Amino acid sequence: MIEFGSRARRLPAPPFVVWESLTRPRRPGARPWLELLADEVEPRVLASDEPDLVVWSSLWVSRPLDQVRFDLAAVGRGGTLLRFTLLTPVEAPDQSKTGHLRRRVNYLVFGALRLSYGQ
Repeated sequence: MIEFGSRARRLPAPPFVVWESLTRPRRPGARPWLELLADEVEPRVLASDEPDLVVWSSLWVSRPLDQVRFDLAAVGRGGTLLRFTLLTPVEAPDQSKTGHLRRRVNYLVFGALRLSYGQ
């Protein structure tokens, strides 16, 4: 797999909560956060190891073989260091497309998901 984008930031929730959010984003009682655009599809969980790892299938119709890997680690007082990594088994997208895909995952997990925790 070729890595073509990555970013890590802290989230206020503990790893087991973040793991649950990533593996079951539409579970009953959860605040909605995974709002997809017209060119995106619901990700499938390809692999997971609670509470440290989640791997999603591609969100993008135009790049069906891509994957989004999430690595989770406990930090501070109940928080999580979350790293997403964009992976592909084929040629990496051009710089413009890579920037769009990184920004999109960044918004979903460090914007919308963070807000679903009340921050």
